[in-house]
Order: sequence, then structure tokens, then C-alpha cells
Amino acid sequence: MNLDINEDKFYIKYAFFYTLVILVILLLPFAVYINYSLKMQESKTEVQLKEKSIQIINEMEKFDSSKNAYFKFPRFKAYEAGLYDENSNKIFSLINNKLYTLKPGYKTIGDKRLYVIKFDESIYFKSKYLAIITTFDKATILKDILIVFGSIMIVSYLLSLTILKSFAKPFNNINTSLDTFIKDSMHEINTPLSIISINIDMFVSKYGKDKYLSRIKSASKILSTIYNDMNYLIKEQTIEKATKERIDFSTFLKKSTDYFEDIAELKGIKIVDEISPNIHIMFVSTKLQKIIDNNLSNAIKYSNEESQVIITLKQIDNKIILGFKDFGIGMHDPDMIFSRYYREDETKGGFGIGLNIVKKIIQDENIDVSIESKPDIGSYFEYTFYT
Repeated sequence: MNLDINEDKFYIKYAFFYTLVILVILLLPFAVYINYSLKMQESKTEVQLKEKSIQIINEMEKFDSSKNAYFKFPRFKAYEAGLYDENSNKIFSLINNKLYTLKPGYKTIGDKRLYVIKFDESIYFKSKYLAIITTFDKATILKDILIVFGSIMIVSYLLSLTILKSFAKPFNNINTSLDTFIKDSMHEINTPLSIISINIDMFVSKYGKDKYLSRIKSASKILSTIYNDMNYLIKEQTIEKATKERIDFSTFLKKSTDYFEDIAELKGIKIVDEISPNIHIMFVSTKLQKIIDNNLSNAIKYSNEESQVIITLKQIDNKIILGFKDFGIGMHDPDMIFSRYYREDETKGGFGIGLNIVKKIIQDENIDVSIESKPDIGSYFEYTFYT
């Protein structure tokens, strides 16, 4: 559970996703549109070449050799033209490239477009063919289409972003209210739990142990463990930024096993600790507490009555090995045990979030974990810390 969701990332992610969906939907129509635009441009280019060729023929028709010594061949900025005899030899040409065909009509030559007219008689300076050529600018067409397409995508993205924010606003308000309620409730739960625990300790110190009070204290500790898990989830982002400190792992672990003694006694379980002394580690104490508490709590929860739970801590070179062994129901699917809300036995209570918290911590801290489990025999969890 992470109550501090980055809303901006959420909006951007899904707005981008919706834009991609629109992109996929529009791909086929745009492919058709591009093909149509290119065909239209081809038709337009052919018409323009025909117009220019007619313009050249009109100028040649107007030429009077008795009045003018030479003919000024029309020139155009984007077009090149030339006259050729019946053997395709050049009479006069402004075309820089060599023409390999003078077959009448409109032709495609690479990125060039050629239009050729064949004269029935050699009346225009003894020429048989008029050729006119221009460059077909496909890149400009595609660029314009991409600009339109990109504009649609940008508008779609911004529109998706706006719609998402509008739809999410009431849910954000509900989430904020729920977040506030949970945090306030957690604070209110902690106070009575502390009062119960303190008063039980005071009663025991004055009147001695009582089995009913022991059960109440154990139950309050179980509630306290659940409370600590919930509180950890609420403060997770703050804890992740916490500075590591040097911790006496041996003493730290021993205090935790002592804390769970009352809970273990409810089932007649004996906690056996095999803790090597003077083992130290650089770690965030809250995270270390979660690893220990959740594993120890589960070991007791799933152990058989009148059995034992063995806690081990040892150091081998740069490795610190922490182990939890129980003699209980075991697991049928160990791979699922770290999944959130998963419980091997639904009758045992809890929310199934404790080991999921542990999973995230060991992933963040590069801690190795191995699990051995046999149904109706028990389980062994081993965590390897690297110093």
C-alpha cells in the first residue's frame, strides 16, 4: 500500500497510453490519406507539366522568323524543357539529365516527373518531341502530413490529460479523505494499545502473573504487530529515505524474541534462540524490525501447539545469516508466500501484508532469501545480509 501516489506520473502515463490507442486507430485512415495525397499530387504535377508544355507550344506558334532572328525558348523556375528530333537527338534543351525515353505521355523517373509530346509534323524547328521535366517533392507532402498527424497527437494527448484529471478529481478527494481517516485511525488505535500494555505490566508487577492477563497482553501484541505493519506502509516513503545506522544485530534480535515470548506462550510454543554475539550491521532499524517481526510472527502463527520456533543468527566472513525455523503446517506453494494479501491458511487471521513488506525490503537492500518447506512438517526461512 502506497498512499503517496505520484498523480502527475499517473496522468502522464495513461494520457500517453490513450494517445497511443488513438495513434493505432488512426494509422489505417492516415495510410489511406497519405496514398490519396500522393495520387492527388501526381495528378496535379501531370496537369502542371501539360500546362507548361502548352505554354511552350503557344510561344513557338507565335514566333515569326521573318521578324525575329532567333527564338527565345521559355524558361521556368521549377521546370526544364527541350526539343528533340525523330531520332531523339537534342535540338535544344534545358534538361540537364540525359533522357533514355521519349515515349509520349506522363512518366515517373525516380524523383522526377517527365511529360513528352510528339508532334505529327516537324513544324517547330524541325523537332519531333517536346519534353518537359520537374522534381516531384514527396518529402514536402509527407512533412505536411506528419505535421497534421503530430498536431492531432498533441491535441489528443492534452485532451486525454485534461479528461483524466477531470474524471480523477472526485476520486482524488475520496482518496484524500480515506488517507486522512486511516492515518487518524492508526493514531487513535496506538493510544489504547499502549494503555492496555502498560496497565497489564503494572498489574503483573504488583499482583504477579495471571493467565487471563497474559492472553490479553499477547492479543494486544498481535494487534500491535498488525498496527506496526499498517503504520510502516503509511510511512514507507519516509522510511525508505532514512539513514542507515550501525546496529548491534545480536541484541536487536534478542529483544524481538523476548517481545514475542508472550504470544508464543499462548500456543505453548518455546522460542529457541541461537544468536551469535557481537554481530553488527549497517541498516535502517525500522526495516530490520519489520524483517524480524513478520518472520517471527508467522513462525509462531503457523507452528503447531507445544512445538518450538528456532531463531538463528550467525556471521560467516562478509555474510550475516538470519534464520527462522518452525514446526507447523508448512507450505504448499512457497513461491506465493511473499505476495500481498496471500495467506497459506485463511483460518490463521492477518491480512497477508507482512511478508510482502519483507519482500520489498530485501529487494531494496539486496538481501538473499531461501525457503525450505514441507507440508505438515514445517518451514525454514533464511536471509543472507552482505556487509
